Amino acid sequence: MSAASPPSRLVILLLALAGFASMASMRVTDAMLPALSQAFSRPVADVAQNITLFAIAYGIMQLAYGPLGDRHGTLRVIGLATLACAVGALGSALSESLSMLLLFRTLNGATAAAIIPLSMAWVGDNVPYEQRQVTLAHMLSGAVLGLISGQVAGGFLADTLGWQAAFVLLTLLFLGAGGLLLTTLHRQPQLSPPKADQGRIAFFSRIREVLLISRARRILALVFLEGIAAFGALAFVASHLYTRLEVSLTQAGLMVALFGVGGLIFAALARPLVTRLGEPGLAAGGGVLMGLGFVGLALAPLPALATASASAFAAGLGFYMMHSTLQINATQMAPAMRGTAMAVFAGCLFLGQSVGVSLGGLILRLADSLWLLAGAGVWLLALGLTFAWLLRQWHGERAAAAVTS
Repeated sequence: MSAASPPSRLVILLLALAGFASMASMRVTDAMLPALSQAFSRPVADVAQNITLFAIAYGIMQLAYGPLGDRHGTLRVIGLATLACAVGALGSALSESLSMLLLFRTLNGATAAAIIPLSMAWVGDNVPYEQRQVTLAHMLSGAVLGLISGQVAGGFLADTLGWQAAFVLLTLLFLGAGGLLLTTLHRQPQLSPPKADQGRIAFFSRIREVLLISRARRILALVFLEGIAAFGALAFVASHLYTRLEVSLTQAGLMVALFGVGGLIFAALARPLVTRLGEPGLAAGGGVLMGLGFVGLALAPLPALATASASAFAAGLGFYMMHSTLQINATQMAPAMRGTAMAVFAGCLFLGQSVGVSLGGLILRLADSLWLLAGAGVWLLALGLTFAWLLRQWHGERAAAAVTS
């Protein structure tokens, strides 16, 4: 199927919508943590467990959705899982205790797990490699908008209508995105045919085959470490700004949302940036920007909201520069099992997030959030430079193989 065909463009738009809902649900509680803390009379570190459990369920369920997508068709699995997300979102809205909220947030994470990795797998199966990074950036702009909207809406609605309103809105988004995807697939089943020749779904054998690939193991390790530092720290940025700069939850959410605006700028400039910087340049530049961004957020002086805003933007631009480069390399880890490979990739990212949020909660019990954000910045700087070095090695090996072949 041509990447420029109308069916492809329609599917990419619908996948972007589903990704929007998925990321909005993932980040919606970041800015409302202080409100949840007051509602349930529990410390912020306790209510932050909803982010950890969402991420753990999200990461573990990748191991199931990848092979399911390979077997039954990626779009079909995405559509059904998106509809199922509405149950978790609605249950979260109706929760009257922290334990009930944690249960439904876990369910939400388990069902949202299918959306973004299988969307990337669909692009990998249907878009040529030379067009893939730009196409992924455009499709994932929906996820970035979801990240922004989730953080802003979480803080704004917690300040106005109440935190439950955000989950009601998410319920409607999931119902709409899932219904449109399944309707489109019903009308055009050739968009995502099931792969009936693959026999029974051998979950662990497929995952094992991916892990046997040396380059795949390195990419998965990098994205796991990225998830620990980037998403682990991001979960506490709004609370840090709320406490340190004494801004409202709405203002804190807006400043953190600039992380996502950085991602949108990257999506808009993806083609010239990829051409000019290349993969090693994107990885190194992304690491530098993330390092400066998170350290800037940690050290932002009390009156200088502009410093915090600029730092959040820089961190977001840097994250998407490096993460999109990880994504494009991940799509080639195991082309014959792309659904499984991308699911393992996403699982490592969000398992890293769950470790990062847990680690962040521990740090907050022992020290100030300043140290948490500054440490994440140094971590991500080193990670970006390491990834750039590996990419230069891999590109050199590829060039040498091309000369000798």
